[in-house]
Amino acid sequence: MSIESWDEIRTAWQVARAGTVSGAADALGVHHATVIRHIDALEARLGVKLFQRHARGYTPTEAGNALAQVGRVTEEQFAQLGTRLTGAGTGIEGDLVITTLPALIPMLRPAINELAENYPDLVIRIQTDRRVLRLEYGEAHLAVRAGPRPTEPDNVVQALAQCPVGLYASAAYLARHGTPADDAALADHRFIGEEYDDDRAPFAQWLSKLSVKPHVVFRSNEAGARRAAIVDGLGLGFLAPTETGSDLVQVMPSRPEWEFTVWMVTHVDLHRTPKVQAAVRVIKDAFRQ
Repeated sequence: MSIESWDEIRTAWQVARAGTVSGAADALGVHHATVIRHIDALEARLGVKLFQRHARGYTPTEAGNALAQVGRVTEEQFAQLGTRLTGAGTGIEGDLVITTLPALIPMLRPAINELAENYPDLVIRIQTDRRVLRLEYGEAHLAVRAGPRPTEPDNVVQALAQCPVGLYASAAYLARHGTPADDAALADHRFIGEEYDDDRAPFAQWLSKLSVKPHVVFRSNEAGARRAAIVDGLGLGFLAPTETGSDLVQVMPSRPEWEFTVWMVTHVDLHRTPKVQAAVRVIKDAFRQ
């Protein structure tokens, strides 16, 4: 039996996500009676129960979960299509979605400030995600990445900077544990690290290959949380110059094997649009300075 109404499918997805009619109604901006009517109509049309009703709300059945999955994927595809269509417009306005890593935000701040000042009709959205967002699917207009050169097809890739990285600690940590004199002495120290052991950063790879496995006492996927842990004296940590300050002491200066390259990536379909070109120009100028 065919399903004719996207609105009803979207409603089923929101009910499955929220678990209640009221929660789905709030997310959709409709009356709760509309939500109930959509679910009842879907169940009647399909001839199956999509939800088990109970005092605390709605729990999807196996069929309900299957339909909700379709709704979720379709809604994501509509959002991605919207990103691509707005990126292809003639004006510098609307959403500008930039995907990057949390650690690169300090480097992007001057560019973000300039974009906001020069183009007041832009809504700048920064997406920080360990997952590499797919520009070809319209998940973002532009990516600022670190590490090996991106190799996805149909992307325009430009190098922005070669970024030095040093090893830092707080004065309080060094007072308690001493300053390591060489690489061998690092075995006696504590470290602040990324959330996962498979971090692709060159300095993390270098650290993982030491003869004695480093003692990592704190992990986070948030750059700000890692820096705070270093400032609080939990351990040593690798930082780029934009992340340091007077509250930290450089324990070891940058080395070539610790450095990483920052790349700007756009998809060929959007690269020449006015909005993306404006962002590319401002970001390149900010990194150049």
